Amino acid sequence: MGHAGAAAAAVRYLRAAGTPAPVEALPRPELRCVREDERAPVDQAEFRRVLGSFATGVTVVTAPATDDEPTPAGFACQSFSSLSLDPPLVAFMVARTSTTWPRIARAGAFCVNVLGAHQGELCRGFAVSGADKFAGVAHDRAPVSGSPRLSGALAWIDCTIHAVHTGGDHLIVVGRVDALGTGESPGGPLIFHRGRFDRLHEASGDGEPPQ
Repeated sequence: MGHAGAAAAAVRYLRAAGTPAPVEALPRPELRCVREDERAPVDQAEFRRVLGSFATGVTVVTAPATDDEPTPAGFACQSFSSLSLDPPLVAFMVARTSTTWPRIARAGAFCVNVLGAHQGELCRGFAVSGADKFAGVAHDRAPVSGSPRLSGALAWIDCTIHAVHTGGDHLIVVGRVDALGTGESPGGPLIFHRGRFDRLHEASGDGEPPQ
């Protein structure tokens, strides 16, 4: 399935789920493959190494059970960002090969759970496929979508899928924020940096940025 086909399939999922707002794929730019006599401009291993210098937070994106799927869905995601204040939008990126994404698309909604520094093992559990990721994981229902809201998370953002765009081997999923809040768990966020989990360290001094 090509780039445009992936986006179109996502739109069909959303329409079948009966989401409140229609989702349309944007016109696709002209795409071409690298010819045999061309070299990829960037080595993939080097791309991963350099981009790993950018520290990110870590989330678990969840979706509710549906008539077709009796159990909820979820996956660990570090490619998450706020997108717009007016209207309130967020975005996450998911691999086109993800087996969890079609379930989220069919649900038409999701909840982003921002993980705390103490939730590294929980994150690892959601990073695997084929297992019951929610076994033994405490959670309740997000107020609008009903997606799992994980206990102990620093924050949660309850969303309806607003749009889906293609981006190379990933899809860019835009969510309209319907509700959100912070948790009561102490401590800072879980950080992913250079291929490993880390946590924020308290800075010494008066907290003023360097001049």
